[in-house]
Amino acid sequence: MVFRIQFFVIDFANFCQKSDFRITRTRPTKNTGKTSARRNALLLRFPDYLIPVAFSIAINASKKMQKAEEMKIEADNIKLQSELQHLKYQLQPHFFFNSLNNIYSLIDFDSEKAKQSVHSLSKLMRHLLYKTDVDKISLSEEIDFLNKYIDLMSLRLNDKTKVYTNFPTQIPNLEVAPLLFISIVENAFKHGVSATQPSDISFKMEVIEDEIQFTASNSNFPKTDTDKSGSGIGVENLKKRLNLLYPEKHEFHSCLNDGMYIAEVKLKTK
Repeated sequence: MVFRIQFFVIDFANFCQKSDFRITRTRPTKNTGKTSARRNALLLRFPDYLIPVAFSIAINASKKMQKAEEMKIEADNIKLQSELQHLKYQLQPHFFFNSLNNIYSLIDFDSEKAKQSVHSLSKLMRHLLYKTDVDKISLSEEIDFLNKYIDLMSLRLNDKTKVYTNFPTQIPNLEVAPLLFISIVENAFKHGVSATQPSDISFKMEVIEDEIQFTASNSNFPKTDTDKSGSGIGVENLKKRLNLLYPEKHEFHSCLNDGMYIAEVKLKTK
């Protein structure tokens, strides 16, 4: 047995010498190592490449969302302006109807007052033409318009109706939407005058910093359904305009108190 093993070892050694056979260990080449290292480096740096791409996608998405929001805001503004314009066009014929109706009632019994009313109305028309085609006017201009209208409406009143006004003498430099309080004034003359009974109408405005409080009170003589002295849209028009122009910055209240109808508007101008 030992002989056979020795013979095999000798024979194997001779075979290796004759065939120049070598046993070598396979090692990775330099190029293979570089490729593996490069691959690992790319994998490690992949987040660095991904972040700018993701950031760019996020920016583009944000721009698209911003543009969509701007388009929505623009559409809402167009709708708002359209609604306000409609309300303005609705208000002016209402105003002229009441004024002309007032003048018509003067023609039969006092032509001189009727002439004076036409002259006063022409001044108010000038205001409507040149001062209402803007978003806002000064508070002093609005008060001046109210005084002119109150004077116009007072021309046809008899001695049984008393009209009182209490407006600021020192008017602060504030701006308001044009024709904002006229509906309340019109309403007071429409429902506060009686041909046979004594009646009182009063208007008061207070200004505290940037807040305006306007109050109208009048004796209450409700009109019947057959009375066509007014279109009845004034106060509703005012409520809609306040909601559109001064959202969450206004209050409107009206009530009956001891035979007097009281309407009050509070709003912040800033």
